[in-house]
Amino acid sequence: MNSFFKAVLVTGARQVGKTTMLKHLAEGTGRTYVTLDDIAVHELAQSDPALFFQTYKPPILIDEVQHAPQLFERIKLLCKQTEDTGLRGRSISEL
Repeated sequence: MNSFFKAVLVTGARQVGKTTMLKHLAEGTGRTYVTLDDIAVHELAQSDPALFFQTYKPPILIDEVQHAPQLFERIKLLCKQTEDTGLRGRSISEL
């Protein structure tokens, strides 16, 4: 999917393996896995989405993203700023 889309949202019922899948996808790929279950990460995402993406540079897998809807507007802006899919090898400062 990384070669087709700029961003992907994984949804599904509770306890079906979404987190397990994300962690598996992050292994050995250079992708950062971050969960908003971590209160410090959650607070950063809510209070300063731009700093969140400077701290956790794409490509990134964000678990429990629904807990910080402020990130969606920033994700939209990041996607509009590049034609690259998957943000492979790009840092936030290049966008």
